[in-house]
Amino acid sequence: LGRLPSLALRVAREAARSGPVLFQVPRRGYLNALACARCRTPARCAACRGPLALRSAHAMPYCRWCGHIAGDWRCASCESPRLRATVVGARRTAEELGRAFPALPVRTSGREEVLTEVPGSPALVVATPGAEPHAVGGYAAAVLLDGWALLGRADLRAAEEALRRWCNAAALVRPAEEGGQVVVLADAGLPAVQALIRWNPASFAERELAERRELGFPPAVTMASVTGEAARVREFLDQAVLPPGAELLGPVPLGEDGVERALLRVRRDASRELAAALKAAGAARSARREERSVQVRMDPLDVV
Repeated sequence: LGRLPSLALRVAREAARSGPVLFQVPRRGYLNALACARCRTPARCAACRGPLALRSAHAMPYCRWCGHIAGDWRCASCESPRLRATVVGARRTAEELGRAFPALPVRTSGREEVLTEVPGSPALVVATPGAEPHAVGGYAAAVLLDGWALLGRADLRAAEEALRRWCNAAALVRPAEEGGQVVVLADAGLPAVQALIRWNPASFAERELAERRELGFPPAVTMASVTGEAARVREFLDQAVLPPGAELLGPVPLGEDGVERALLRVRRDASRELAAALKAAGAARSARREERSVQVRMDPLDVV
């Protein structure tokens, strides 16, 4: 449990004397991302360059994209065969907690099995966001692990989603006057973390909206993404009769073979016009039975 500071371990140990302790882990699975133990270069599949992961302590590393077993992996940079974890999942966390607290039962709740409720007796509960069970009488404490994994996602709503998940978990803890405690492992200076500490998500929402107005991001404006083969994206944009004032960003390559994405931005009051224009362009392509289509999304989250 090297990624848990002494404060989190102390809070968990003390709280477990009087009831269950919740550990929220952003990722399910075991070791979801690996790197070279010597030079820290991310470990990638020799077949498709996808990220390598482990399903258990005794399993061979495998590719999360193509499933290739990488039993003979060596680092492309330094040729070391040794791996280390960069992202730890819920199952590995439960395993580590079981070793650190051998006298306490460890329960897990995630995609494979979602618990609805746990007793109020001392125990450790490891859960992924959204799968946290209620505890009879409330949790004695909650430890919110690996905040960077939630906040660092390439998603416009990463910070607000992290705060929502943290607040949902914290709401399952006993009130402070009954000894309830919440520990979040994240940079205390970040706005989302401050909103959790102060229990003031409204001020965070106001700040987030002001920033999005300044940057021209939803919901202050309406955006749409058009993704597909480069030629198809350009054809689609040529056919679309966009509303006055519509702003076109791109198209730009996405890093995949021949795939590009264009972003369209309009004022909020032109949302219906933009949606209608894109729907009409898509219908025209369907009427011509064009096999290779493009993907259109309104207010996409992955614009950053």
